[in-house]
Amino acid sequence: MREPALVPRLRPFTATIFAEMTALAVKHGAVNLGQGFPDTDGPAGMLEAAKNSLFGGDNQYPPGPGRPELRAAIARHRLRYGTEYDPDTEVLVTAGATEAITAALIALTEAGDEVIVVEPYYDSYAAAVAMAGAQRRVIGLVETADGRLELDLDALRDAITPRTRAVLLNSPHNPTGTVFSRAQLEAVAALCVEHDLIAVTDEVYEHLVFDDASHIPLATLPGMRERTVSISSAGKTFNCTGWKIGWVCSTPELVAAVKAAKQFITFVSGGPLQPAVAYALDHELPWVEELRTSLQDKRDRLSAGLADAGFAVRPSSGTYFVTADVRPLGFTDAAELAWKLPERVGVAAVPVKVFTDHPDEWKHLLRFAFCKRNEVIDEAVGRLRKLV
Repeated sequence: MREPALVPRLRPFTATIFAEMTALAVKHGAVNLGQGFPDTDGPAGMLEAAKNSLFGGDNQYPPGPGRPELRAAIARHRLRYGTEYDPDTEVLVTAGATEAITAALIALTEAGDEVIVVEPYYDSYAAAVAMAGAQRRVIGLVETADGRLELDLDALRDAITPRTRAVLLNSPHNPTGTVFSRAQLEAVAALCVEHDLIAVTDEVYEHLVFDDASHIPLATLPGMRERTVSISSAGKTFNCTGWKIGWVCSTPELVAAVKAAKQFITFVSGGPLQPAVAYALDHELPWVEELRTSLQDKRDRLSAGLADAGFAVRPSSGTYFVTADVRPLGFTDAAELAWKLPERVGVAAVPVKVFTDHPDEWKHLLRFAFCKRNEVIDEAVGRLRKLV
């Protein structure tokens, strides 16, 4: 048998930092601020709808594109941005956003194509590009004078070649918490139109934006409705990350292409959960607004605690995450500190450099998740103060 069995393009992806840090947290009884999942449930009405489906006979295969009531609810939800989608031909339900992104790249790119990815990037992006057989071209975010991060538009422009097929864009952005401005997104849109590029947009944190930030879907900008694969999911919006109910909205041609790949990955998923997500999209957005407000408070709570513990905290305008510079504490490599934290003080976090192709440029940052109960955040902050 050939050794090693795993093909070269997937060898860099044998483990995820989330699994490794969670295992360390369990081993040492640490507060886990590494993996981005909430520790409270979603809206009661949604959970009741799921229970009714489970005990109401909805436990077999749903239709391949997704339950019709969910596709209709997704289409209604996108109307809030001014984009209209036909639920029968322009909406596809997936096993979470991760599958949607992977299926989109497998369907729309191939060997010889290039996909532009913005670093730091969620770790599945690189694996998805590799599974598609394409090549990733990475551009980095740049820091402004006030510590915020934004797109390097000059780098994006320079990264486009005749082989570029797609741009993979995530806003609100994991792991940094930045939210791209309308001006920046308009510049991206202009480049996509000029070079005939497909945009794949990861919008799973679309409702979780803070202060004066706004989520602007790329598909709403001129020339982008027909070339954007818009992806989101229920997990982050409704505190149900384990349900893995995501979706794709795009043109009939692009949705059909993604479905061609998706149907041979999972075929379908979450049959009894899909009606519950449809209910939530139609009835639980006021609950989501309360969640957004509470998360903004939790961001402030954790940021203040990290600063008090000696970290230099970076601004976060959305998502579950805040990043912090470890250098004021006397450390030069956040990854080295991250591996020691669970045993040393009983807290788990994730080094930002694992989300990049240029780790030396990001090695000073740790990512902390604040989507936890206040007492959990306070306990973590109290433990982190021992580092001072």
